[in-house]
Amino acid sequence: MNKAKLLLVVFAASLLAACGTTRTVPITGRKQSLMVSDAEVLSLSTQEYTNYMSQAKKSTNTTNSALVQRVGQKLAKAVETFLAANGLQDELSQYAWEFNLVQDQNVNAFCMPGGKIVVYEGLLPVTQDEASLAIVLGHEIAHAVAKHSAEQMSKQIKQQYGLSIGSAIAGALGVGQETTSLASAVAQYGLQFRNLKYSRDHETEADRMGLVFAAMAGYDPNVAVTFWQRMAASSSNQTAEFLSDHPSDATRIRNIQTKFLPEALKYYNGGAGTTATSAAKSVTLKSLVRTK
Repeated sequence: MNKAKLLLVVFAASLLAACGTTRTVPITGRKQSLMVSDAEVLSLSTQEYTNYMSQAKKSTNTTNSALVQRVGQKLAKAVETFLAANGLQDELSQYAWEFNLVQDQNVNAFCMPGGKIVVYEGLLPVTQDEASLAIVLGHEIAHAVAKHSAEQMSKQIKQQYGLSIGSAIAGALGVGQETTSLASAVAQYGLQFRNLKYSRDHETEADRMGLVFAAMAGYDPNVAVTFWQRMAASSSNQTAEFLSDHPSDATRIRNIQTKFLPEALKYYNGGAGTTATSAAKSVTLKSLVRTK
């Protein structure tokens, strides 16, 4: 291999390893590496959200629409209180909260980066009450706070860079070199936020964080067990867990009961006598954000 080309490939590989931001996910303390900026993610998210809402039909049920907005705003306030109390005030500028109930009978909800939350009417017969709705919205908001979309995009970029570096090595060895458009790949991936399937690890992390957020907002996290049992009963998807991006219903419920509820109850004012503000201030996260 030509030494100059070899050095170029080595430099590209080391640059990939060095670039990006290392961040600590609030509550769970997990380290994550992000290769896309908040501005890039929010730009893509806003574009898709605007397109989606231009075609979606908002619910005409004023009572249910008000319910979604009320629960969403309580959760948003609790999340912002937590972030501010833990030195993450700068992240508050990323959120422009919006909560919409749309006419769609699918049992679903999603939250785009930046705090744009959409609930489908078909979800409400399963949630049945305000606290269970808070469990769902807390889970969706957790995806945004944990920046799971940015993490998935970063993974995609690393994969594309890996292909490009491999292609460069092949070219240096005299094998035909293919060109890869990273910008195109990221754009295509980014414009899928409302259909994005997170990994099982991300879903489990969102379950844990969402339960805490709901508790901080004053909702009893114990209702999560019966809610997810209703979801399991209403689901026709029997895909084996190892073939799914989501944990199985049984695994999810077991995690909530044995791992996440004891933690969430510490933040619940009805169970521990703590308000969202005092609970948030009682959590100290060191070295939350650092840039390499």
